[in-house]
Amino acid sequence: MKRFFGIAILAAILIVGGMMLVPVAAQTKQSLFLAYPPPEHQTTAETIFLIGTASPSGDVFINGKPIERSPAGHFAPSFPLQMGVNLFTIRHENEEIKVEVTKVSSEPEIPQEAAFAEDSLTPAVNVVRLPGESICFGAMAPPNAEVSVRLGGAAAPATQDRTISLLPQPESVQLPPNSAILTSHNQPTVVAARGRYQGCTTFSEAGNLGKPLFELRFDREIISQEGKGEIDILSPNQLEVIEVTADAGVARTGPSTDYSRLTPLPKGTIARVTGKEGEWLRLDYGAWIKEEETKPIASNIPPTSFIRSITSRPIKGATEIIFPLQIPVPVSVRQGDKFITLTLYNTTAQTDTIRLDDDPLIKRLDWQQVTPTRIDYTFYLKTEQQWGYDLRYEGTSLIFTLRHAPPIISQTKSLKGVKILLDPGHGGEELGAKGPTGYPEKDANLVMSQLLAQELKKLGATVDLTRDTDVDLSLEDRVKIIDDKKPDIALSIHYNALPDGGDAINTKGIGVFWYYPQGHEFAVFLHNYLVEKLDRPSYGVYWNNLALTRPHTAPSVLLELGFMINPWEFEWITNPQEQKQLARAIAEGIKEWFLTVR
Repeated sequence: MKRFFGIAILAAILIVGGMMLVPVAAQTKQSLFLAYPPPEHQTTAETIFLIGTASPSGDVFINGKPIERSPAGHFAPSFPLQMGVNLFTIRHENEEIKVEVTKVSSEPEIPQEAAFAEDSLTPAVNVVRLPGESICFGAMAPPNAEVSVRLGGAAAPATQDRTISLLPQPESVQLPPNSAILTSHNQPTVVAARGRYQGCTTFSEAGNLGKPLFELRFDREIISQEGKGEIDILSPNQLEVIEVTADAGVARTGPSTDYSRLTPLPKGTIARVTGKEGEWLRLDYGAWIKEEETKPIASNIPPTSFIRSITSRPIKGATEIIFPLQIPVPVSVRQGDKFITLTLYNTTAQTDTIRLDDDPLIKRLDWQQVTPTRIDYTFYLKTEQQWGYDLRYEGTSLIFTLRHAPPIISQTKSLKGVKILLDPGHGGEELGAKGPTGYPEKDANLVMSQLLAQELKKLGATVDLTRDTDVDLSLEDRVKIIDDKKPDIALSIHYNALPDGGDAINTKGIGVFWYYPQGHEFAVFLHNYLVEKLDRPSYGVYWNNLALTRPHTAPSVLLELGFMINPWEFEWITNPQEQKQLARAIAEGIKEWFLTVR
């Protein structure tokens, strides 16, 4: 969403206190420049915006028509795209830029002869399932064809050898991508499924069925093509057992990164594998995890555990609850208003006694055996706001850590004792979005983070930055810094852009993103504070699965402080006086939230 490529231009800079501030005046002497799209750009979008700048004097013409520009000369008009090559000619006085944008289809091309569409046979990876589970097959071929698939490898029982007819699908509902909500085009569409064939079946016995053989009959021709993925049916009595080797195994609702995340699994978690799809494993409690984040262990015993005496202990700034288990079982966490629920899977209670002394955070602990192998532990809290949690295994005991509230000195309205971490987004080779002049978001993020750090320190806060220079820093490293520093809040500082198909002229404003409920109230408060105090447009508050909103050790939010690609907002973003005012407003908003939060 934020990667615009073009020829970089060095903008004039103003050095203030060791920071780079970009004055508006320095951007008014540009010759004609196109920041986006790059040469020979390809897209599946219906429209494209052309983002750039030129001297404010005179007109800029695109394909012979004058376009609207900001006072500094920036522009970002959108144009509809036809399928195939679209040519744009941009002129200003005696300068000219030509750019070619190719609109491509997101669907495979349907053959007109007896052939399958390229890469349309599914499944395209190895699939492993339990007996009785549905397995579906698909192909794209000419309309009015007859399509079938035959299964049954040499190792499979004769009863598994069968042919499945794949039937033509009349139509389908196409969901928009997740990014569509950012451009307000997020409605499902009904599309004709012309040339799409599908069929499903089940198998009752274990065995390897080999690769499916697809057959196509069309226009008196018969062709066969072998699928890419093998089909294997597991024996329920011989399920593989794995151990999570990643520090936080990424658990998902399905077998790809398109599926939603679940609570990460602590290192050492043990579970059975009940299915596979390509590089993904389905675990016995329902989640999927990448095979590379696990290792097989020599065991044919179902990994289940009893649990007995639960206890707690105070540590600096937090409470730890210890759950003694026979093995490290899968877990999940759910947060709500004044409660947090920890779920243990593959676990049965033999609990008579729990020790939980009077605690600064926890009011009461209740538990329930929801199913024979699942237990919910619900911690009712003394405050609505939560400050982060952590999960780890020490041997086979699960340690669940709940952080306490930071000290707030309300009489002096000070942030003394409050630890804040700022993450200037992007950096190094990762430019982020580009403004009309080519000025990269990574520099704007660093400027604002340094200004904000100064303002927060004036209010008494202890402030750390993930980076204070223009360096490459991975998302994993940024998250690790948050987990290691354990601040009271973490803010990732960004400026915004849109995917192709968005409206760069009419989309503007401040947006805030959160993931865990502990960050929600802070996100809403800070968004409203900045919109009201600065009289800025609102882009909205979003729940979003972003790397820098996902740390659960502290309330973590990501700020999008304006749109780099909006010509008028870009002038506000790069104005040194407005930058300072924005930094002061963010700092004051943080202080007000800490003073009012309960």
